[in-house]
Amino acid sequence: MESTEGCSLALSFMEDARPAVDLAAMVDAYSTLLFRIAYSVLRSRTEAEDVVQDVFLRVLEHRLSLSTVRDMRVWLIRIAWNLALDRKRRKRPEQLDESFARSLASGTMPADAAMEEAQRFQSVLREIERLPKAQRHVLLLSAIEELGTAEIAGVLGRSESAVRALLSRARARLRERLEGEA
Repeated sequence: MESTEGCSLALSFMEDARPAVDLAAMVDAYSTLLFRIAYSVLRSRTEAEDVVQDVFLRVLEHRLSLSTVRDMRVWLIRIAWNLALDRKRRKRPEQLDESFARSLASGTMPADAAMEEAQRFQSVLREIERLPKAQRHVLLLSAIEELGTAEIAGVLGRSESAVRALLSRARARLRERLEGEA
C-alpha cells in the first residue's frame, strides 16, 4: 500500500479539516484489512487497491459525521465490501483471475504440485461463485476475512442467526459440490 504522507497534506487544504479521527492512523490501521476484503471479492490487486482508496475518500467526505459511527471497523468493511461488489458486478464471473488461484498455492512446493493446488483452488473458487449470493457473501467474509458472526451481520445488515444459518448452508453446499467433483 502507498504511504500516508499525502493524506495529511490533503486534509490540511480542506475546509474544516479537523476530523474526529486521524486519517493517517486510520489508513495504517485498516488499509490491509480493507485490501483483503476487496481482493477476496475482486481477485485483482489493482482493483482492490482502488477500492481501498475509494473507502478513504468516503471517510474524507463524511469526516464531519464520523463521530456518529458506532463501530468504525464494521463501517469501513461495509463500505469496502459494497464498493468491491459494485466493481465486481461490472465484470463477468468467467473473468476469474487465474493468477489469484496461483497466488494461493504454496511457492515452496514443486511446480507440478503447485499447479495441481492452483487448479484445486480455482475449482473451489468456481464453486464458491456458483453459491447463492447471500451464502457466497457470508462464506467469503467468514472464511477469507475471518470476520466473526456479529461483524458479518453488521456488514451485511442481517441478524446474527441469519448469518449463522447462511454460513452453515454455504459450507454444506460447497462441501457437497466439491465431494461430487472428486
